[in-house]
Amino acid sequence: MSSDVVLFKKYDGIGKIILNRPETLNALNIEIFEKLRNYFNLVRDDDEVKVLVITGTGRAFSAGLDFALLGSSLMENISKLRSFLRTLQETINIPGSMEKPSIAAVNGIALGGGTELALACDIRIASENAVFGIPEVCYGIIPDLGGAQRLPRVIGLGRAKELILTGDPIDAQEAWRIGLVNKVVPQNELENAVKIMADKIMDNGPVAVAMGKMVADKSFDIDLKTLLDYTVLAQDVCVRTQDLVSLYMKKLDKIKR
Repeated sequence: MSSDVVLFKKYDGIGKIILNRPETLNALNIEIFEKLRNYFNLVRDDDEVKVLVITGTGRAFSAGLDFALLGSSLMENISKLRSFLRTLQETINIPGSMEKPSIAAVNGIALGGGTELALACDIRIASENAVFGIPEVCYGIIPDLGGAQRLPRVIGLGRAKELILTGDPIDAQEAWRIGLVNKVVPQNELENAVKIMADKIMDNGPVAVAMGKMVADKSFDIDLKTLLDYTVLAQDVCVRTQDLVSLYMKKLDKIKR
């Protein structure tokens, strides 16, 4: 097995980032965050990559932050701690800020920062053995990588508060029931399920996919009237591409068959 803490593969329009510290359940350390930032930027700037996929090796997606990160030097220096956390947040924010859609292939344990990383993706597909949780309060801290903000947007405020305030873990089926994940599949079918989802997305107009993602994301940030005005501008961009005619003819040809 490679000694690299993060692996990257590019195939069939997919840029796949693989957390690779299975001996620590893919706990997130400084090196992983640096590698994630680099690979996120690579995916964003590579025209051959249409969809980002994030997963882990072994039995975990990620068990969250490596507690070694919160060493005594950080704990004793508030300014250093704040700057450090903001840097981690900036890295986690990249998948959501890029135009390309992202899929979290949650292959097992996803706790704390692991759940927060999955939440930073547009779509989450989980294996049946996946476990999710935001257990920070159990250790006297709070979710600090965006989980407390993204989780209510995904599953609603009441359920999000329950998970955040109790720190209780949930299994994959419960995660699907409350809308935390889009799909649950057997472990040995996870890779194929992610590929099918990615192919469906890539079969559509790339500009429309990017605009659809941005409009959906902005629905939480601005009022309806402004969002509708923004949608008009986004649609204007879409119809000026060649995708409208070519995709329409492609779909029509499929129907005729």
